[in-house]
Amino acid sequence: MPIAVKDYTWDQTESSVNIVVPLKGAKSNKVDVLSTEKYLKVSYPPYFFECLLFAPVDDDKSSAQIGNGAVLFRLQKQEVVLWDQLYSTDYADKEKMKEIRSQALEDVKMKAEQRDKEKVEKKREREKYALKEAMKLDEDEREKIRKAKELERKLATDDLERWKDEQRQAALKEKERLQIERKKDIFYKELVSPVEKKIPEKNKEKGSIFEEATGAPKREPGMIEVTFTPRVFPTAARESVSVEEQEWLKKQVEAQRIKESEDKDLSEEERNPLWLRDKGNSFFKAGDFQAAINAYSHAIRLDSKMPALFSNRAACHLKIGNMFKCIEDCSKSLELLTPPVPQNAASRCKAHIRRGTAFCQLELYVEGLMDYEAALKIDPKNEQIRQDAEKMRQLIQGTEAAES
Repeated sequence: MPIAVKDYTWDQTESSVNIVVPLKGAKSNKVDVLSTEKYLKVSYPPYFFECLLFAPVDDDKSSAQIGNGAVLFRLQKQEVVLWDQLYSTDYADKEKMKEIRSQALEDVKMKAEQRDKEKVEKKREREKYALKEAMKLDEDEREKIRKAKELERKLATDDLERWKDEQRQAALKEKERLQIERKKDIFYKELVSPVEKKIPEKNKEKGSIFEEATGAPKREPGMIEVTFTPRVFPTAARESVSVEEQEWLKKQVEAQRIKESEDKDLSEEERNPLWLRDKGNSFFKAGDFQAAINAYSHAIRLDSKMPALFSNRAACHLKIGNMFKCIEDCSKSLELLTPPVPQNAASRCKAHIRRGTAFCQLELYVEGLMDYEAALKIDPKNEQIRQDAEKMRQLIQGTEAAES
C-alpha cells in the first residue's frame, strides 16, 4: 500500500507555480516523475505523490528537476491568474481521477512517440542531405575531370590540325619549287633552240661556241624527282572515309599522349592492365585492400573500359568503409556491362549486391533493396540473395510501422 506524501510545499505567482516534493532519502534513479497539463505524479516506493492541478498549465514550457533530495516542479500557467488552491475540486472523485490518470499516461505516450518520430525524420533528413552533398561533390569532381579531358582532347586535336597544316604548306612549297624548275627548263629550251640550229654539229660537241652564243653553260640531262603530299593511310584520298580516319588519328594521338605520360621506370608488366588486375586480386586476397585499390586505379588509368576493374575496386572500398566510392564504382561497372547478356550476368549480379550492401551500410534500405531485387532477377535460384532481400524488406516495413 503506497504512502501519500503530505509534506510538500508550493508557491505561486500570477503566471507560474512552484511545487517542491521531498524524496525522503530516495535515490534519483529510483524516482518516477510524470507531468502533464493537469496531472502530476511522483513515485518512489513506498511513497507516492499525486496532484490534479487547479487549472491547466503549459506542459511545453514547464519543467521538473530532481536534486538535493527533492523534486522541483516549475509550472507555467496557461491563464495569468492566482489560484485559490493547488488541487482541483475533482481530486476527490475516484472515477474522475482514474480517467485523468489514464488520459495523462496516454498523452505522455503520444508525446514520446511524436518525439521519436521527429527524431527518426530528422535523422533521415540529415542522411539524405549528407548523401546529396556527397553526390554533389562527386558530380563536381567528375565535371572537373570531364573538362580536363575535354581540354586535353582539344589540345591533341589542335596539334594534329597544326601538323596537317604544316604538311600542306610543305607540299605547296615543293609544288611551287617544281613549277619554278619547269619554267626555267622551258625558258632555257626556248632560248637555246634557235641558236643550236645555226651551230655546226661539230661545234655543239665541243660546247665552246654554244656557251658563247647562249651566255650560259649547257644544261646536263638528268632526272627530276617529284614528291606528293604524304598520307597516313595507304588508300587513295577518293577511297578513304575521312571521318573514321580523323577519329582513328585522334585516338592514336591520345594513346601516344598516355604512353608518353607513363613513368619510364615502370616495367612492361606494370603497363599491362590485365597484369595489374591480377596483382590487385592478389593484394585483395592477402587483405591489403589499399594496395589493391592502387593497383586497380593504375589499371583503370591505362584502360577505363574494363568493368571488372571498377567492380573489384568497389569491393575494396566496401571492405574499408568507403561506401560512396563503392557505390560510384559499382555504377560505373554496370554502365560498362551493357548490353545485358548471359556472358556478363555474374559480373552484373556482383555489382548489384555490392552496391546494395553499401546502400544498407548507409541505412538507405530502400535503395539497397532495389539492387538486391535486381540481383535476384539475374540469379533467381540464389537462396542467399533471396534471404537477404527478405530481411531488408522486413526491416523497411518495421521502420515504416514505427514512423506511423
